[in-house]
Amino acid sequence: MTTVLDVQRFKDEGRRFAMLTAYDYLSAQILDEAGIPILLVGDSLGMVMLGYPTTLPVTMDEMIHHAKAVSRGSRQALLVGDMPFMSYHASVEQAITSAGRFLQEGGMHAVKLEGGGRIVEITMRLTAMGIPVMGHLGLTPQFVHQMGGFKVQGKSESQAARILADAKELEQAGAFSLVLEGVPNAVATRVTRAVHIPTIGIGAGPGTDGQVLVLHDMLGMTSGKPPKFVKRYANLAQEIGKAAQQYAQEVGSGAFPGPEHSYSANGVAPVSKETQVKEPREEVKYGAG
Repeated sequence: MTTVLDVQRFKDEGRRFAMLTAYDYLSAQILDEAGIPILLVGDSLGMVMLGYPTTLPVTMDEMIHHAKAVSRGSRQALLVGDMPFMSYHASVEQAITSAGRFLQEGGMHAVKLEGGGRIVEITMRLTAMGIPVMGHLGLTPQFVHQMGGFKVQGKSESQAARILADAKELEQAGAFSLVLEGVPNAVATRVTRAVHIPTIGIGAGPGTDGQVLVLHDMLGMTSGKPPKFVKRYANLAQEIGKAAQQYAQEVGSGAFPGPEHSYSANGVAPVSKETQVKEPREEVKYGAG
């Protein structure tokens, strides 16, 4: 199983690594078997799974619900739970309670927090209690209203210097890695070289130690034009739509279900030679409900 020590070793050995978001059992199982070393149960689930306009409405209970599903599907990946808005803002004690829920109830191995400043103290307290912390700097979606929208951060020298200072402070506080989102390539590269812990970029260019994408963006399941930093490795929205249309057409025409998809009185449907298979068919694992 991948651990926080392995992630540090990736950087020490110059090995670039991938992280993807996961929000459910089946996705986690597929990504785990594909060898993705880190799975993030991101609060982006609010937008891609629950239909919220931003990540701000996502609650701890919703995050724990999805974290549990991911933890049941993964066996090898390091699992990171994204601390949602207002789950660590009121006090350090609230942050400890929320982070503890991710590990105790959600089956996560670490948590992720957005921002610098007071997050440094929270990071120090959490890591002192054995809760690994992944930092997140640059474009931090939970600060979307303060930033005036989803805008690239670190364009000015003062902003870049602040990101670098926050990165160093989070490292000193015990964070095991840093997500750098929506920052210029030069800034991300500068931060990556300045800290000893691994950096993970999203819209931060190729100079970071690792990369992360939202699974649904990477698979082409989201609508509209993707952000500039997203590469679609598949177009599943189109494939799923085509499959659903074909299914509906075959149901309408009576082509589905055919004899090979039906049961006879003795439990085995007669099938043609063309549809016979050598191996016995699997039992039904789940139904529509």
